[in-house]
Formats: sequence, structure tokens, C-alpha cells
Amino acid sequence: MSKPTKEVKLDDPSITLFKSIGLSQAKAIEASKSPKSAAELKNLIDEHSLASRVSDEKQAGLIAALAGQLAKSNGIDAQSKGYVLETILDGKLKSVDQVTAGVKYVETHSIPLDDADFDKECGVGFSISPEQILEHVAAYIKASAVSGWANLGVTISGVKAIPELRWASPLEVKNAVDQAFVSNFGPKQAAPSKGKELKKDSKPVAKAVAASSSASSSTKSVFEEGFLGALHRPGGNPQIHPHLREQHLNATKGAVWTRFPPEPNGYLHVGHSKAIFVNFGYAAFHGGKCYLRYDDTNPEKEEGRYFESILETVRWLGYEPWKITYSSDYFDELYELAVELIRRDKAYVCHCSQEQIKTNRGLKVGKPKPCVHRDRPVAESLAEFEKMKNGGYRPKEANLRMKQDLEDGNPQMWDLTAYRVLDSPHHRTKDKWKIYPTYDFTHCLVDSIENISHSLCTTEFILSRQSYEWLCDAVEVYKPRQSEYGRLNLEGTVMSKRKILALVEEGFVNGWDDPRLYTLIALRRRGVPPGAILSFVSSLGVSTAASNIEINRFEQTIRQYLEGSVARLLMVLQPLKVIIENLPEDYVEWIEKPFHPKVAALGNTRIPFTRTIYIDIDDFRLEDSEDYFRLAPGKTVGLFQAPYPITCTSYKTDSTSGKVTELFCRLENGGNVKKPKAFIQWVAEHTPSGSPVRIDETRVFHRLFKSDNPPSDFRSDINPHSLESIKGAVAEIGFWELAKRSIVEARQESKARVESSSASKDVDSLVGKECVRFQGLRTAYFALDQESRVACLDEEEDVPPTRKQGDYLILNRIVSLKEDAGKAL
Repeated sequence: MSKPTKEVKLDDPSITLFKSIGLSQAKAIEASKSPKSAAELKNLIDEHSLASRVSDEKQAGLIAALAGQLAKSNGIDAQSKGYVLETILDGKLKSVDQVTAGVKYVETHSIPLDDADFDKECGVGFSISPEQILEHVAAYIKASAVSGWANLGVTISGVKAIPELRWASPLEVKNAVDQAFVSNFGPKQAAPSKGKELKKDSKPVAKAVAASSSASSSTKSVFEEGFLGALHRPGGNPQIHPHLREQHLNATKGAVWTRFPPEPNGYLHVGHSKAIFVNFGYAAFHGGKCYLRYDDTNPEKEEGRYFESILETVRWLGYEPWKITYSSDYFDELYELAVELIRRDKAYVCHCSQEQIKTNRGLKVGKPKPCVHRDRPVAESLAEFEKMKNGGYRPKEANLRMKQDLEDGNPQMWDLTAYRVLDSPHHRTKDKWKIYPTYDFTHCLVDSIENISHSLCTTEFILSRQSYEWLCDAVEVYKPRQSEYGRLNLEGTVMSKRKILALVEEGFVNGWDDPRLYTLIALRRRGVPPGAILSFVSSLGVSTAASNIEINRFEQTIRQYLEGSVARLLMVLQPLKVIIENLPEDYVEWIEKPFHPKVAALGNTRIPFTRTIYIDIDDFRLEDSEDYFRLAPGKTVGLFQAPYPITCTSYKTDSTSGKVTELFCRLENGGNVKKPKAFIQWVAEHTPSGSPVRIDETRVFHRLFKSDNPPSDFRSDINPHSLESIKGAVAEIGFWELAKRSIVEARQESKARVESSSASKDVDSLVGKECVRFQGLRTAYFALDQESRVACLDEEEDVPPTRKQGDYLILNRIVSLKEDAGKAL
């Protein structure tokens, strides 16, 4: 498989070049990740002297978006590229959607371009009043027979699809829909408060967690009970001919064969982890095999980076595909099956427009009517299909449709499209094909070709099962059994690829792997262990019901997983210097401490205790009280794992702000000192040993959205304080030993895995800096960010790890610690 993405280095000259036009560091890095997009952007900058012409960061972002669109396009000449660029620089194109429309326009029009027509197609100068928007909304509500507030989200989406409102402000559209709903259905009724819900069903989250814990302790596996336990045995799926079953069993030897078939048009999100768990896990549990099959039938939306990321993510979660295949592997066979379908008079070539097809299929009125081409002679359809294959038609001028059953009540039996014309070259087959099969045609037939015993998918494809089986029987091939389970959704976030793409392109997040997202690459970067994700999915069980889970429950599973598996380090987020006056300047005492008090296998480390230490600024306050047990003037407090407590004797303040800048304390190492009521964090200053370890940046991620269910206008729900950056935290020197060991052990484990893998021998993709995880004692769980520079991680194992010149440490908070209601303040 090709490698179209590259490792990004912060000193890459292209990043400096991209920043010269106004892109931020993060966006410059993102722009450099795709070689094709980066090359297009570099050419635009060089050929049009953009460093001195771009007015602001937003305009720079639009130019980067232009480069991304150009990388996906084919055959746009330099003059046309320059035309679109100038419309951005002139301020005519002001959004990513407009830039995308501009690129599509020059793809299909030749120089000289019609300025007025271009402006119209791209929404330049578009203007519409709120009153006009309201008129369109009222007409839509009436025509669609909208019946109440429950249809608000669907209505907003439908109204936005009205051609006349394509370039209208999304906020104005939403306001108009709200106004129309109030007028038609009265004020929206408030949902019951959470408090009332709790009275009705006390602590639902706690109950759910308890239930999952109970399920996980059951003697039965999730693969042998419930939905998965009730699945048919291999060969138990009925066939149109007995010999098809025998051929299948001869190929599989009666074993379970499954597949995970993602579309390579985006990055996988946490919902996909359930599909991976179900397909790979079910096969593994029964001693079977699971394919990773890329459903690469739409070259217009597929990119090389997605192929790589999908494989890396599957392997990161702990699964090794039996084989890696592509739907495109079977394009020749699929074409022959399409021809056979026509020969049997069960498919025909249709020349209707997309709107005509949609109308004829009856999707708006619930009753289909035959296409005018439905009864054309078989020979004519064969000739037309050959003409489609040879490039005789442009996209949307001809489609091959299946001749199914228009009298059936299932819309998936209303003459689905089997093949369409696309002009885009395919990443694997290049320009060989001008026609590409649809999902509805491809999926079941490739399942058949690959002898899949259990075609497991989510319940959104229930209606597709009938057409799936119809097609296999129509060409008389082995028919796998499709079974559907409920998909996994997390509340408080978005998982739509379209919405995530908007968040990335509009700068709300810093790329698809921004730890505030719930893509799997984002969770990996945040430091979430793959085992915690699989534990979470397993605890939910598998059934036909959708799982809509609170983020808090997901995070609680992560905490439980980390609690007994990662080391604990002394760490101070906001250091306050402490001088212990009754210790000599050169005093140092070495303290041996376990990495985890309850997990001896994690080993021990040694840390210095000296005259100068750092405590967290939140562990000191000037005013004491009876219910406060940490440090204050004249008060004594314990230090975790240190030999003696300390008492504050005096302090310094900043003359300008009045903030406390330094404490002076006494070590209580003589006489009878009462055991302190509280113990606090500390880290010693000891230059010879490299203590403390200074953390250049600690990133704390909060929820990206303010509500549990982000509205369709999700941008309005963005939490402006979702990312907190803390500079100057310090940690104990045990960090270096832990970091080095974590990477070494991860490499050893990965090497052992790939040696037994038939699909991939790549070790490096399994080992990232996020393997370095720990609990900052009484602070939170943290992981090393991928942008960190830590030279010792690449050195020989026998070289003592320590900080090197040029190192830059960035920590990501994985999750906060579970709050302890009884903890002294």
C-alpha cells in the first residue's frame, strides 16, 4: 500500500513557508501532512508571492482549503487555479464551502470563465432577507407535513438543502425555523429537569456502571450470549441452491469468517470501535478469521491518509487482520456480475436525472413508479452499459439500476442504483474504470466472494438486508447472512465526518486528532489506552438497541482501567517555591518509593529530598480555618512519601500583585510531632539529578460542546474554554525512567505481535509517545503528547534516560481523577 502521508517534523521548511502566509503553527502542520495538498499549497505560495498578499489568518485558511481541494481534483490548469485564488484574495470567496464550489466550477468550465456565472454558482454577493427565508421555511413545513417540535432537527437540515437557501446564513435559517415552529406549534415544552429524572430513576449513570461491572464479571463472554450468542452457526444461512452452501463450507472449513469494511473517506471515531470489537472479536472468539476490507468504491472522497489511519487504528486497538483487501480487488468480477444481472433482465441502464430518480423512487411520497427506461430491451441495456464503461457518458448522464420489486413496501427494493459514472481516477486502479459500483451492489457480492459467514453491521442497514439477499439470489451466488446490532453513540460530542471536518477546517479544533474530539486517533493522542476502549465497549454488551452513552461513563471506564495499570508520580501543576530553612544548602536525602503502592510489578524509583522543594500553589493559603487542612502560615502539613512534615514560618509576596511567591518552612524532624491531618504534593530541586522534570506545557481538555446533545447548528454550542494550557508544571525524576521503560516495553510487545501477523510487519505505527502514561498523584492521569521532543526515548536501552538539549515536554490530561467526597480540603 502506498504511503501518501508523511511524518511531520516541526523544523520542516514547509511549515515555516505555510506560516509565512498567516497560518497558525497547528494549521501549518496539518497542511503539511498530506504530500499532495502540501505541494499544491507550496506552488500557490511560490507562484503568486502570497507571503506579502494574504490579509489575515482566515484568508490563509481558505487558501489552505483551496490547496486541499486542488489535490483531490484532476486536470485543473494553472490559470484556473489562479482564478480561484484571486477571488479569495479579493475577498469574494469567504468560506470553505464557497472555495469548494469554486474548484468544482473551474473543473467543469474552461478559460475564459464567466465572472457572473462563477459568482452565482459560488454564492458571491448572495443576499436574502429574513422575511424571504421565513417564506421558504413556511412552504417547506407545509409541503413536508411537519407535525411538531420533534421534527425540528430534520426540518432545519431539509430547509438548508433548499437550493435558494444554499448560501443563506445557517444562524438566520435556524432562527427562521424556530420562528415558524413557534407560530405553527406553540412554544417548545421544556424537557424534565435532571433532578426530576433522578427522583424517578435514582442515579441512572451509577446504575449503568454497576450493571456493566456485573456483566463484566459474568462467567459468559459477550460473544456467547445475547445478540452475538444467538447468531447462526457457519453454514446455517439458507441458500438458493444447496451446492452454494457446500462450496462455502469447503472454503471456510466451517469456521467463522467476518470482515470490518470501513469507507476510507475519513478517520474512524469511537463508534467504529464497537464495529471493530464485534467483527474482529467474534471471529477471534470462535477461532475464525476477520478481513480488513476497504470499501473503496467512491474515489471522489477517498484519500491515502485515511487508508493508513484505518489500518493503524485497527492494529492499535489490538487486532491483526487476517487479510487486507479492497472492494476494488473485485472490480472485474463485479462488472461481470453486473453484466449477468442485465442478461437476466434484472438490471437496466437509466438516463433520468438525479431528481427524476428520487421522484420516481417515491422517497418523498412513499410510493414508487417505474422508470421510463425500466423495460428497455436487454440488448440495449447491455450496449448502454458497455458505453458507460468506455467513457461514453458524463457523470449523472447514465446509471445502471437493479430491476427489483416496486410493489414491495421496502424502499430498498425500489430499483437501487448498481453502477454510476465517475470521472475521478481511483487510487489503485487509476484510470482503468469510468464506472464504479455502489455500496448496495458491492457490499453483499464482495461478502459472497470472500465467503463471509457472518455479515455483521449496524441497525441502520436493516432495510438493506432484503436487497442484499435479493441481489445474491438474482445472480445465484453464495448468500451470507446479514445481522444487525445497535450502534454506539456518545452524548456531548459529534461523530459525523461532515461535522468533524467542519470543526477542523473552521479552526474550532486543531486537526482530526485534537484530543477534544472522539475520533480514535484523537483518543489515542490524548493517551486513552486501547484496552480501556475495548473494556468500555465490552461492558455495554451487544444488542439491537442503540447505545447512547454519557461521556462521564466512558471516562469512568478509562479511570478504572488506568487505576491499576499505570505508575504514579509526584507532580505539581502550579509550582510554589518552598525553602526549608533548617536544612543545609547542600542537603540531599534519597527516598525510595514504589511506582504504584498496590502494583509491585511496576517497580520502584529514587527521588531526592532537599532544602528547596516545590508545592502546588493551591496547597497554600494565607487564611486558615477549622475545615482547612493544608498549608497556611504557622500550620503543619505532611509531604507525600517524605520522612517528615513541614511548618510554614513566613512567606514572600510580589510587590505589585500581592501574590505569594515563596514560602519559608521548618522541617519537623525532632521531638514529638503530631501526625498531620493532610499530606500534599511536592517535588525537590536538585540540579545534579535533573530534578525537577520541567513540563513545558500541560494541556487540559474540557468538553468541546456545552450541551449533552449538540444541536444541528453545532457551532453555536462550542465551549470557548475547552482547552486549558498550563505552563511550567514540574514532576519527579522518576518520569524519565518510566518514559523510557514504557516505550521499550511497547516496542517489545509490538514486535512480538507483528512477527505472528500475516497482514503487517510495521512495528513503528503501534508505538507512539502516548504510551508514556502515568497518574500525577492526586492530580490527574496524563500522557506524553506526540508533539513532544524527548531525545532519550530513541537512545539505546542501557543509556540512563534524562533531559537533553532541545527537549520539549507536552503532557495531555487523559482524564481527571475520580472525585473523593471524603477528601480533606
